[in-house]
Amino acid sequence: MSTVRSFDPGRLDQLLASMRAEFPDFAIVSKRESALQLAIGRFLAVVTLGGQRTYVSRYHTVMFGKLWVPDSWPQMGSDARYVLLRHERVHLRQRARMGDVGMALVYLLPIFPLGLAYGRARIEWEAYEETIRATHEVYGVAALAALKRELVQRFTGPDYGWMWPFPRMIERWFDEAVARLPG
Repeated sequence: MSTVRSFDPGRLDQLLASMRAEFPDFAIVSKRESALQLAIGRFLAVVTLGGQRTYVSRYHTVMFGKLWVPDSWPQMGSDARYVLLRHERVHLRQRARMGDVGMALVYLLPIFPLGLAYGRARIEWEAYEETIRATHEVYGVAALAALKRELVQRFTGPDYGWMWPFPRMIERWFDEAVARLPG
């Protein structure tokens, strides 16, 4: 049985230093400071019929090599930031592989922008596998059940525009990712 590890105060600083070394232009920026991020938030609220109204206040977004953070960022603890940054580093690496235009096209187009977004789901599956590993590392196996419920809802609900409306498939993917965790 996995147990929660005690907080390592240097772990977050080490991760941030590693990210900045790998991505020299990386910065953490408030969504409220960006007209583009605010416009995206309004757009998402409209196209999801109000289902995604928390883009600016709750969701973190990697775009143009920056991490755009919501209003909740200052209240996040170090462990939560560590887990989140592990996820976002995957997106930065995806951007490095695909470029901004390529990643935007994969994220927004295949198959549909809303309702069945295979490209977006593939991008997020890769990043959320890292979230699963980091959650297990920081919080232990007990935290994974709640994460599974949260991710099934995210993939199948308005948070990501109903990107993959197949809950059993998301559950199977999650279980397979957990089975690959170190013993």
